[in-house]
Amino acid sequence: MAGFPVNNKVDVKDLLSEELPSDSRHARQLVRRQMIAETVLAEGSIRIEDLTERFGISLMTAHRDVDELVSRGLFRKTRGIVSAAPTSLIESSDAYRATRQGKEKKAIARAAMQFVEPGQAIFMDDATTVHEMTRFLPAKVPLTVITNSLVLINELKEVNDLNLICLGGQFYHWCNAFMGHITTNEIRRLRADTVFMSLSAIVGEAVYHQSPETVETKRAMFESSARRVLLADHTKFERRALHHFATLEEFDAVIVDEDIPISHLSRMRSKGINVIVAEADRAG
Repeated sequence: MAGFPVNNKVDVKDLLSEELPSDSRHARQLVRRQMIAETVLAEGSIRIEDLTERFGISLMTAHRDVDELVSRGLFRKTRGIVSAAPTSLIESSDAYRATRQGKEKKAIARAAMQFVEPGQAIFMDDATTVHEMTRFLPAKVPLTVITNSLVLINELKEVNDLNLICLGGQFYHWCNAFMGHITTNEIRRLRADTVFMSLSAIVGEAVYHQSPETVETKRAMFESSARRVLLADHTKFERRALHHFATLEEFDAVIVDEDIPISHLSRMRSKGINVIVAEADRAG
């Protein structure tokens, strides 16, 4: 399992010190929970008491972290043991996605901004790559942003000259977003200039996702937009998912990062797909 170390004892007592400012504590809490999630995914199951030793935290903190991950449907907790739940939502959850391919996502988000102009109305889905675009949006106002993502809503609600349209519906905790029939009905009553989205997997020239509710919601945005832009880091080409969403040819642009294998890049371009390779930020 790529990512955080999972087989060695990790001493993070200083990292998680109660003397840290609240925002810093929150950031470290997110990192710690990601590390716990990686550990459980790698080992299948682990005693909660073992997490206290491995991460240098109290039993109460360990239970609180585990309970948060359990509430998202990622894991099960039984008699002091936390285990990976047999669900395809693990890789879809925002807890899992948030710290994956960070540099690649930032580069892709920056490249996506070439499709945003002041005065436009844009759909933004709940994808973490799309979330990276929020840092660039203030430079493009006035804008109308339509989203089902609670994370984006909280991020954008204070941006001046940005008209924020929040899509309601059933709230799904594992992705921090609203989805379902109520959401799609709202979407279909709107029309946007561009939709920015990402999905879980690209197989050949087809795009897939693990969640049928996600596919339904994203498809409504897709059909209600004049232009469709897919944001896809190179790892999406190495995955599989169950539910078909669309073909790459149906997108006006597919933005990838520099680590995409040349075989995938050449194949897409040979099919006439408009592929844009996002350049990494060389600063620093």
